[in-house]
Amino acid sequence: MEKDLAKLLKSLGIDSISEGTIRLVVGVLTVLAVGVLAYNVFKGQNQTPASSNETKESLTGTLGESKTAVALPAQHTVESGETLWSIAEKYYQSGYNWIDIAKANNLTGSSVISAGGKLTIPKTEVIKPVVSASTPVVTDAKIASEKYTIIRGDTLWSITVRAYGDGYQWPKIATANKLANPNLIHADNILVIPR
Repeated sequence: MEKDLAKLLKSLGIDSISEGTIRLVVGVLTVLAVGVLAYNVFKGQNQTPASSNETKESLTGTLGESKTAVALPAQHTVESGETLWSIAEKYYQSGYNWIDIAKANNLTGSSVISAGGKLTIPKTEVIKPVVSASTPVVTDAKIASEKYTIIRGDTLWSITVRAYGDGYQWPKIATANKLANPNLIHADNILVIPR
């Protein structure tokens, strides 16, 4: 790059610049380029999100890649690198709607979409994951009794830590309960906690 810069300077009629000066100029240009790049990255992070009204409007089934609303149903041309999930996110802001796109286009689990292919994007309700309020939460409470009922989210390690204060003692519980696979325990099963 320095030689190219030297040739450029000679073509402009500047012959008497030393190699050190050329290196300085290249260094300054590099620092400026990195600075502009960093500025653009941080500027993009500080943009404010859409207002709640804009978000509500986009969830009604009319969201396009550019901020222009697209009436559904619509046709979509697959671009390189896209998946049904990413396409569903573009139109519904929920990747879970990929199944609706697959059904509308008679795609099976083994179907592959390829760049340039056309897909029908159906008008449908946005699918959001449902989190059950009745899901038990694993606690850090000590286990003092000789029997313990497993709750969802428990692991043999976490149970052993709560029972003995040391997860490395999990073989005691595994042996006492004749667990064929200590990595596989089920909610609502009762474990014997040897003392």
